[in-house]
Amino acid sequence: MINILLLIVFGLAPSLVWLFYFLRKDVHPEDNRQVVKIFVYGSLAVFPAALIQLGIFDSLSFWESSLTKTVFILFLGVALSEEILKYWVVKDKILNGPHFDEPTDLPLYLIISSLGFAASENILVIIGPGIFNLSPAQTIAISLFRFVSATFLHALASGTLGIFLALSLYQPAKRIKLSLIGFVLAISLHGLYNFSIMIIEGNVRFLIPVLILINLALVLSLGFRKLKEMKSICEVK
Repeated sequence: MINILLLIVFGLAPSLVWLFYFLRKDVHPEDNRQVVKIFVYGSLAVFPAALIQLGIFDSLSFWESSLTKTVFILFLGVALSEEILKYWVVKDKILNGPHFDEPTDLPLYLIISSLGFAASENILVIIGPGIFNLSPAQTIAISLFRFVSATFLHALASGTLGIFLALSLYQPAKRIKLSLIGFVLAISLHGLYNFSIMIIEGNVRFLIPVLILINLALVLSLGFRKLKEMKSICEVK
């Protein structure tokens, strides 16, 4: 039991560290209860995501293994389903409520939802082999690696989507265009990240994920800066 609890702690740690980092950047702190709620709902979104992905894998069993099939699964089966579900948590629980009252709330809550999602992923990744044969050093190494890789990717991809969705609220004529750009960016870069680490070989396998993370971090940083300069979303909702 103690061993399992430690594995869960190491699975949660990457998401919690990033959560505290992003919350400290928030000029107007969000209600802690809302933060916990969205984090928990985001973590639960892993299960419908898994069911959707298993359904897609099963329905495509007739399709012989190929690069095209792999790309389809990683981009539309995995990345699309995960980004939509992380977004749906925020849309359902925050978007039309009183806690959504300034431009940065949308990307921030999407980041919170994504970190909850990543926390469940991390726990499942660590607990699977961890119960049987992972040493403490190996468990820590996996936790640290996912801190700078998959967990960070989830936060950056969903946060970038949130930036474009928030910007779309201020430009009704471009609302659909900006929303589509946000979804396409989040899904395509999420899918490309997965594809590069799972399929591509050689040094490029690590270079592409690093470039994706750096560029998403820049977009998110610039996006937050732009949103902080805007008036309250209350006036445009």
